[in-house]
Amino acid sequence: MSEFVRLLTLDEVGAGVERRIAANAEERAALAARFDLRALDRLEAALTAAPAPGGVRVTGRVEGDAVQACVTSGEDVPARIDEPVELLFLHDLGQGEEIELHEGDCDVLPIEGRSIDLGEVAAQTFGLALDPYPHADAEVLAAARRRLLSEEEAAEREAAEKAQANPFAALKRNS
Repeated sequence: MSEFVRLLTLDEVGAGVERRIAANAEERAALAARFDLRALDRLEAALTAAPAPGGVRVTGRVEGDAVQACVTSGEDVPARIDEPVELLFLHDLGQGEEIELHEGDCDVLPIEGRSIDLGEVAAQTFGLALDPYPHADAEVLAAARRRLLSEEEAAEREAAEKAQANPFAALKRNS
């Protein structure tokens, strides 16, 4: 089940239809979990569905604002997405048939049932546009590195914490 459902029935497409959709707070929280985001502050799309030979063509834009975790430091990395959409939904892709796509062709998806989920179109477009390896800027990384301990410092700190946690250490210090 999709976290962001906005169904458009094939009967509604007619000669063409425009839809503006936006994820609410609950949907954004579920999508943030799906895409492993710290936050998803905005996800919206302006999409047009129009009849195409054998199916429906969906075009438009997906926009969103999110916060990812830096893969190096774990610090927050803001992400702004503004991505074009061009998909072709076909009624019958043919079981096992290969579809040859050329460089300029859009992605082709099957029509399942009597509707297209524009919310899932927006969610998948957003997810694919996210940086898979987000990095904080140089200043943030430098500050994070200053907080890191060397191996020797980490070993010393661990030994000190173990000594404090040992109840016999206090007796040894007092004798």
